Amino acid sequence: MLRRTVQWLSVVAALLGAGLVLAGRAVPGLQLLLGGLVILVAVRYESWRERTPPPPTGPEWHSTGERFEDPGTGRIVEVQYNARTGERRYQPDKDG
Repeated sequence: MLRRTVQWLSVVAALLGAGLVLAGRAVPGLQLLLGGLVILVAVRYESWRERTPPPPTGPEWHSTGERFEDPGTGRIVEVQYNARTGERRYQPDKDG
């Protein structure tokens, strides 16, 4: 909801800036136009950081038997290990 509101406000700012430029008020118009466009692009395309890739699956992942409470979420997580790569991952525990 907030994201959509910010996008709409940035579009309105860009349009107002374009109107000011056309009305002969170039400096404030360009500032408003460019500011609105920068905010629009930033809000529109910043969500790529929020999307984490799905964890790899397959028979090479084995549970280590370790379980602990994740301090960030407060949920119990299970440690899994890939012997081929040495990679560890932390999956939410199905029992906890």
